[in-house]
Amino acid sequence: MNFEAFIGANAVWLVLAAFIVVSMFLGIRVVPQSEKHVVERFGRLRSVLGPGLNFVVPFLDRVAHRISILERQLPTASQDAITSDNVLVKVETSVFYRITEPEKTVYRIRDVDAAIATTVAGIVRSEIGKLELDQVQSNRAQLIERVREQVAAMVDDWGVEVTRAEILDVNLDDATRSAMLQQLNAERARRALVTEAEGKRRAVELQADGELYAAEQEAKAKRILADAEAYSTSAIAQAIKENGLEAAQYQVALKQVEALVAVGQGQGKQTVLVPAAALDAFTNAFQLLKRNAP
Repeated sequence: MNFEAFIGANAVWLVLAAFIVVSMFLGIRVVPQSEKHVVERFGRLRSVLGPGLNFVVPFLDRVAHRISILERQLPTASQDAITSDNVLVKVETSVFYRITEPEKTVYRIRDVDAAIATTVAGIVRSEIGKLELDQVQSNRAQLIERVREQVAAMVDDWGVEVTRAEILDVNLDDATRSAMLQQLNAERARRALVTEAEGKRRAVELQADGELYAAEQEAKAKRILADAEAYSTSAIAQAIKENGLEAAQYQVALKQVEALVAVGQGQGKQTVLVPAAALDAFTNAFQLLKRNAP
């Protein structure tokens, strides 16, 4: 039996074997890690193939869409917005997203990039319209977070996850920028005046505190001297009460004599005029000393 006779006799089996091999080849689908494949059967969604080895029904199922699940970045967009205090600003935004459910992305939206860009622009305009210009500049992190949350909620039906939504810059026109610069300079001048006034007020307060402290110390010293004098007077009164008036007269006379001696002492020659009362003091003191002598 030659080769042609063999082929003729086994043609049906050979065709069947070839059909089985081709069917097996068509029934196996290897999906890359970065993709998901959408399978249709007679034009309807059949399944979504994940990364790795997958099996489909040959000749009935077909891979209609190959969707990349890598993170994507939309082109940087610029749109105008008006703040609540009627200032026109130009906002630059950037959005990063990835497709998580390809069946929604394929069958619910035609151009997902344009849809996301339009959604972000509308949300940014809406959120900036609620804030004043100063709040837009100072609370940019909170503004970005609100934009990201609203964008994520809006695109959920499209099988898309927004990973980042950033406001890159908020630009002003020349007139507004000049007005803000003037306002900033005026605010700096006001702060300088306030600081200077605060410094002067503090200096006056410190000076007043110093004078008050000095007055308190002086009053305290006078009070101590007065207490000492009062104590001395009380001691003298107690001594007079215990020893009689003669002891007091003795002390007074003695002090008078000491005072006259001090007047007589001096440098060089000098003439001292002693009043008659002073001589009486000597006499009284001598008599008292003699009387108190043992």
